[in-house]
Amino acid sequence: MTAMLEIKGVHKDFVKRLDMAAKIAARLGADVKEEVVHAVDNVTMDVAKGEVVGLVGESGCGKSTLGRMVAGILEPTAGEIFYQGKKVAGQGESEKSQAMLAIQMIFQDPFASLNPRMRVEDIVGEAPVVHKIVAQKDMADYVREVMLRVGLDPEYIRRYPHQFSGGQRQRIGIARALAVKPDFLVCDEAIAALDVSIQAQVINLFMDLREDLDLTYLFISHDLSVVEHISDRIVIMYLGRVVEVAPTDKLFDQPNHPYTVALLKEVPRLDIRGLDYSPISGEIPSPLDPPPGCHFHPRCPHATERCRTEQPKLREIAPGRVSACHLNDTT
Repeated sequence: MTAMLEIKGVHKDFVKRLDMAAKIAARLGADVKEEVVHAVDNVTMDVAKGEVVGLVGESGCGKSTLGRMVAGILEPTAGEIFYQGKKVAGQGESEKSQAMLAIQMIFQDPFASLNPRMRVEDIVGEAPVVHKIVAQKDMADYVREVMLRVGLDPEYIRRYPHQFSGGQRQRIGIARALAVKPDFLVCDEAIAALDVSIQAQVINLFMDLREDLDLTYLFISHDLSVVEHISDRIVIMYLGRVVEVAPTDKLFDQPNHPYTVALLKEVPRLDIRGLDYSPISGEIPSPLDPPPGCHFHPRCPHATERCRTEQPKLREIAPGRVSACHLNDTT
């Protein structure tokens, strides 16, 4: 399949600059320096047209930051992002605006991502009018059509966000994204803030929209049990790095990377009874000072001296599967 989205060697660092007092202290000999958070570290991956790729990892692994770079909200510190073969990161505002209109993002918190002072009609209809997808006089009718598509009563277009439930607000966020007729959706923990019963409804909505509108998804989540039902492939991230990529069924049947194995052990299953679930040992290291070598080695039960000093590279372990672990080396 031809890649619709290509991410090549992308890095993202967040730098906390020294204030005046800290600069003076540094000149006087104090051990003060700028803090750099390495949120995304040399990520390379792709998403094919019509595919749903699940991006999974613990909180703080950089998956949301990567999603925001794909959506054009953040600029990468280094590396390149291509959409439909055209470079989108680092371009001028006009070129970036045109390229990024096709990629829309759905955020985790449906209340925080909606302007509480705007009615639904304006939240959903503003962007299509600005980008000349629909005329101002036709905006209300267009918004009603989009609301129907996401399962909302079109009579509610004059309401404010606080007058809706959490599930309804998330549908408004989805409607806002669909209103500009995108080809690609970045779903950043799009169901994490919802009740379990509502999560199932929203997942079904995503699957229906994929079929009806020929959409492609980057589905970001920390919950493998959710990603299993919607994704064609899964990308596992740990502390800013991709550690494994595999088709969904292959990853669940035969996980390769020790971190993937540990994550899957935490997924509750009806066919496994009497199992004592326990979290992954240790805590995820700080991205301010990540460990050398393999980032997972402080928590890995199979870590060797090589893991502590040498960073493993992603290598193909089977057709369509890559993993970054020294255990895969045959020599």
